[in-house]
Amino acid sequence: MGGITDTVTSTTNTITSTTDPLTGTTTGTTDTLTGTTGTLTTGGSQASGSTAVVMGIVSSLVDTGTLTSPSEPLGTGLEFGSIPGLLTAESLHAATMGWTDQVASEASLSNLAMTVAGTGISADFILSRALAVSGAAPTGLTSIEGLTIGGVAISPTGVPNETISLAGLSVILNEQIQSASGIVVNALHVTTLDGLTNVVVGSAKAGI
Repeated sequence: MGGITDTVTSTTNTITSTTDPLTGTTTGTTDTLTGTTGTLTTGGSQASGSTAVVMGIVSSLVDTGTLTSPSEPLGTGLEFGSIPGLLTAESLHAATMGWTDQVASEASLSNLAMTVAGTGISADFILSRALAVSGAAPTGLTSIEGLTIGGVAISPTGVPNETISLAGLSVILNEQIQSASGIVVNALHVTTLDGLTNVVVGSAKAGI
């Protein structure tokens, strides 16, 4: 596949990574999303179109913030969004909502165009969903349509934590990080092996 190695790994509670974790924090809350190291502080839900850490600088697009009350659902969107020098996307949407016994979050976007470490990554449509229900295991799903990496068309298997390895770059599709009462679902997670660039596209978090 033109130098691209596609490896499918099974779902686990902890996904190890040789790169520095992606850490995104929401001001005024204690909820912390840590990337492929798999740490989830439960009790909160959140969704974002994209979060990137490039040389220590954090940038986010359509981030809902953390859900604090079932009676106050959160949602945000943009017709067009960009992180300069990294990516552009259209029709960005993020939402999180809760009930007395469950929480759901969703993020989606279209026409993604991204370049990381000289490798072009594009997708026609990206969606992630996360659901946490009291007394049941949390669940998540993603949809990635029209994915191309380095000029090569990729057909995701749908299996959680599918890894694609390139020279200097790692891509995880349908990344799912679980705890007993919550889950983080990242549709697309791209990291450089030197740890300088760490990008999540389509992230949904649900926890009780």
